[in-house]
Amino acid sequence: MVLIAVMVSAAAFTYTTKHAAEAELSKVRKLEAAIRFEEETIDVLKADWSLLTQPPRLQRLAEAYHDELQLAPVEAHQMATIEELPQRPLRIEDIVGEDQMAGDPIDGVTTGGIGQ
Repeated sequence: MVLIAVMVSAAAFTYTTKHAAEAELSKVRKLEAAIRFEEETIDVLKADWSLLTQPPRLQRLAEAYHDELQLAPVEAHQMATIEELPQRPLRIEDIVGEDQMAGDPIDGVTTGGIGQ
């Protein structure tokens, strides 16, 4: 009787383990299929991007929308150094910090948003 009970419980354990393994394998296959789908989508998007950014196409668009965009080639005298650029206006967030503007209190360990 004991041997029959052990054999039945071993068979039940084997069936349960096999069923769980098959369920996990099914999940893995679904994930692999989803990954393949995403990789194919990325490939399609890269192909679309390369088509959209082809220089002849961009040139045609620039010519078609020349009046609206008012694009012109950059000339050498238009280049500037850092010192020649106007200084960015100072904002209150630059002085106080983003955390205080959001209403987050600053603890005693943090000074100006940098942990000490």
